[in-house]
Parts: sequence; C-alpha cells; structure tokens
Amino acid sequence: MNKRAPTAAPEFFSPQARRFYLDLNPPRNQRLVVVCGGVEHCQPDYAIHRATFPFYSIEYVARGHGQLKLKGHTHVLQPGRLFAYGPGVPHHITGAAAAPPIKYFVNFAGTGALTLLRSCRLAPGQVARVFPPNALVPLFDELVASGLQASRRQAELCARLLECLALKIAAAQAPLEEVETLAFATYQQCREHIEQHFLRLHSLAQIAAECHANNAYLCRLFRRYDQQTPYQYLLRLKMNHAAARLQQPRVLVKQVAEETGFADPFHFSRVFKTVLGLAPNSFRTLH
Repeated sequence: MNKRAPTAAPEFFSPQARRFYLDLNPPRNQRLVVVCGGVEHCQPDYAIHRATFPFYSIEYVARGHGQLKLKGHTHVLQPGRLFAYGPGVPHHITGAAAAPPIKYFVNFAGTGALTLLRSCRLAPGQVARVFPPNALVPLFDELVASGLQASRRQAELCARLLECLALKIAAAQAPLEEVETLAFATYQQCREHIEQHFLRLHSLAQIAAECHANNAYLCRLFRRYDQQTPYQYLLRLKMNHAAARLQQPRVLVKQVAEETGFADPFHFSRVFKTVLGLAPNSFRTLH
C-alpha cells in the first residue's frame, strides 16, 4: 500500500520545484527506491549549500546556466550537464542571475543505488554531459508525471524509470574535456552525414571519404562513442528503413533491396536477417 504523501515538502527542496515524494524513510534492504524528485525553475538568487545529503541524487540542467562546486571543484552548469552526489559529498549550486537554470532531479536510495550510478559513469561527486542537451527531458518528464500519480504501482514504476534514465545517460553521455570534445564533434558530424545519406552510402570507404576522415580513425571514434562501427550504424539505418517499407502493401523485397543500395536481393535478405533477426518474408508475416 502506498503511504500518504506528507503535507509539507522536505526542507531540502527548493520552494520553486514541481516535485513529488514517495517514501522519505526508505527500507534499507530494498535494491532501488526512488525517494523524491521533480523539476526546479530556479530563481535568479537560487543557491544551495550542503555539506552532505541523506540520499543519492542525480541533477540535470535542461535550460539556463549556473555554477556547481562539487568535492572542491568548480564546474559551469549549462544545458546537458548533469551531476551526482550523495551522503558525505558536499555540493554548492548557484544559478546565473541573467538565465537561472531549469533543472530536473531525482533522489533515491537502496542497496543498488551506488551500482546504478557507476553503471552510467556518474558516481557521487562526478559531473557529466549528454548530447543532445535535451536528451534526458522526455524520461525525466515521465518520471515526474509518474511520481505525481497516486497509483498502486507508483513506487515500482518510478524505480524502473530511474533504471531507464541510467541507461539513457550511459547511451547519450558525451565528453567534457576539450580534446575529447573535438573528437566527439568529428564523430557527431560523421554520424549526421550517415543519417542524412544512408540510402546512397554503401561502404566504410565511401563514408570516410565524404567525411574527410581516415577509415581507421573513424572506426575508433564510433567504437569509443557508440560501441559500433560506422558500417554497422549504416546497416542499422538501412534495415530500419527497409522494415518500414516492407510493412507497406505491394512492396517487393527486390524493390526495397534496390532502394537501400543492394544490387543482389539475396545479399539484402541475409543482411536484413543478420541485423533484425528475421528474413524479410518472415518479417512481413508479423504485420
């Protein structure tokens, strides 16, 4: 049974927050418990100074700017930045008066809380960046909406959404360091080029030539930031397009093969099965 929400917000909340809170005294033996969370539209004089915090926390800047002092280090807050803290981690957050931040937050506990943070490379005291900067907004919005509902499975749903959030952070994380940022920018440009031209692209050599990059360097960038090769990404885009086309009536496999750059329909069918797990004709029976 869900506990009745308290009538007043915990003292560590900003008064400008759209917030929810579930259980401010979570059981110690549970694996993952969302305690509270929300979204703050910070005022120009926004300032938080804490020597510690009773729960683990992720905060994410969606808009605006500010400054963060975390474990003695100063960081600029801007859209796409996120950070984590928890028990024993001092943190000081201030907003920029001209453009104070709008930031999401979720506080949680449990035996698996620290493992979850480490899984997305955001241990307490660390700062990260996601790209695009608004990458986490839909999931955080869903988490806040679910937290505000008084449903029977509310706590479980919020815990699962927190796990999804950690996966998304890991998938969308981008480097903070300047040298790494230049490499990431090259990766982004090449990825966008593949997205825009995937139907006519057909090889790694062609991708590298059009992106003015070395084949091996391009592969290293994609493995570093995307855990796949440029060619694997290209094939995934082609096969997703092919799957959408095969759902349409009277569209032939041979026709889709030609559209996606395969002269041989049998080769196309083998690639389709390798990428999506089913042959084109078997896929069509699902629809």
